[in-house]
Amino acid sequence: MALFRIERQSSLPAAETWRRLTDWERHAAHVPLSAVTVRPAGPTRPGTVVVVRTGVGRAGFEDPMEVVRWDPPTDEGAGFCRLEKRGSVVRGWAEIEVRPGDGGGSRVVWCEEARVRGLPRLFDAPTAWSGRLLFGRVVDALLKEQQRPAVRPRESG
Repeated sequence: MALFRIERQSSLPAAETWRRLTDWERHAAHVPLSAVTVRPAGPTRPGTVVVVRTGVGRAGFEDPMEVVRWDPPTDEGAGFCRLEKRGSVVRGWAEIEVRPGDGGGSRVVWCEEARVRGLPRLFDAPTAWSGRLLFGRVVDALLKEQQRPAVRPRESG
């Protein structure tokens, strides 16, 4: 089992940090050779399944993760999400915590445990290192993305 932890400070409010980190489809833009689908469509809640497909064409695998806990942040407290990895290749879990920071902004703690089927324990340290690197870059990129402009209805005329 490869266990890793990522911590980040953000100048964004906790609600915006949470929104960005749990906009599951946006993760694919920052992970090479991946696509993300979410079932069922609609707001995330316990029972939502996030499927990450990694690979090219038929050469690849799916990493389905079920949201088993979903508590968005409030003005007074931290947000917490736990996903259980249910795939045939990757098993384990991921936890995302977003809490309001001291003096504004927010603090992120992302912990993950991954077990890759058929991979000997000898590879746990390199797997944890690569997970920390990959997901650290994803978190950084999501938090630095420009705010998406609001969609304005077209005026008829």
